[in-house]
Amino acid sequence: MSLLTVSGSPHVHSHQNVKSIMYGVVVAMIPAIFVSVYFFGPDAARVIFISVVACLFFEWSIQKYLLKGPVTINDGSAIVTGVLLAFNVPSNLPAWMIVIGALVSIGIAKMSFGGLGKNPFNPALIGRVFLLISFPVQMTSWPIPKAMFDVSITDAITGPTTLGILKEGISAGKTVQELMGTSGFPGYMNDLIGAQGGSLGEISAIALLLGAIYMFLRRIITWHIPLAYIGSAVIFSGILWLIDPTKYIDPAMHLLAGGMILGVFYMATDMVSSPMSAKGQLVFGVGAGLLTIMIRVWGAYPEGVSFAILIMNAFTPLINKTFKPKRFGEVVKNG
Repeated sequence: MSLLTVSGSPHVHSHQNVKSIMYGVVVAMIPAIFVSVYFFGPDAARVIFISVVACLFFEWSIQKYLLKGPVTINDGSAIVTGVLLAFNVPSNLPAWMIVIGALVSIGIAKMSFGGLGKNPFNPALIGRVFLLISFPVQMTSWPIPKAMFDVSITDAITGPTTLGILKEGISAGKTVQELMGTSGFPGYMNDLIGAQGGSLGEISAIALLLGAIYMFLRRIITWHIPLAYIGSAVIFSGILWLIDPTKYIDPAMHLLAGGMILGVFYMATDMVSSPMSAKGQLVFGVGAGLLTIMIRVWGAYPEGVSFAILIMNAFTPLINKTFKPKRFGEVVKNG
C-alpha cells in the first residue's frame, strides 16, 4: 500500500483567496472614499458609483455573451478596478467619459487578455491613461475642494493641482520657494489632509495610508514594492533638491502631492501585473520610483505615477524571468 498521496498544486493552503483579497482592498479604500466625498461632495459619489457599476456591467456582459464562460463579478476584482478608476479621474468628469474609461479598463485591459490573472497591465491605469490622452482638457480640469485650512483655495471652481502649479511656475522661471509662498498654494498640510485639487483618490495622503496599514495587517500586500518605490523616489528627488532647491521640489512634497501614495500602495502592488519574487518586486519598485520622478521633473505632464507603473508592468515578464524563485527540491550546484 502506497503512503504517498499524489495531488495537483497548490500544496500550501491559506485562508486568503481572490475574493477575500479583493474585498480587503475595497475595505482599505473606504477612508479615501469618505474623504473624497467630504471634499468634493455628491460629484465624488457619482463618479465612484458610475465607475463601479460600469465595470461590473462590462465584465458581466463580456463573460456572459462574448467569452460565454463563468461569470465572476462577485469576486470583487471589477469593484476594485471601478473604485481605482474613479480615484484616477476628477470629480467633474462627465458620466459618458467614465463609462468609456470603464469599458477600456475592463474590456481592453482585462478581458481581452482572458480576465483576472492574465492582464499584463493594471486595468484602472490603462483606463486612466486612455482618458487622459483622449480627453486631456476634461481630465486636467480639477475642481477646487471644500476648504479646510486655507479658505483662499475656494476662490475658483477649478484650478491646477499642487504639482501643476509647481510645473507651470518653474517652467515660467519662478523658484519653488516663490510658488510655495503664493496665496492659494495648498501646502504640506492640505496635501496631507486632502484639501487640494486633484483626482478623487490622490487628495488625502492620510486616508490612503490608513488603508495601506490595513492591507499590511491583512497581508494583502508586502513591503517590497512600496519601500523600493518610495525609497528610490525619495533618494532621487532628494539628490535633485540638494543640487538646486530653487528648481526642484523636496521629497516630502513629491510624496504628499499627486498620486504617489495611491500608486505605491494600491496599483503598483497589483499581484497580477507586478513581479512574483521579492527581489523582482524590489527592482520593480526602484524602477517605478525613478521613472515617476523623471517624468515629473522632465516630462510634459506634472504627474508621472500612472506612466511609471505601466512601463514597469511591461517589464514584469522580463523581471520574472531574471529573478526566478528556487523551485522546491532544486539542487544548487557549487562552483
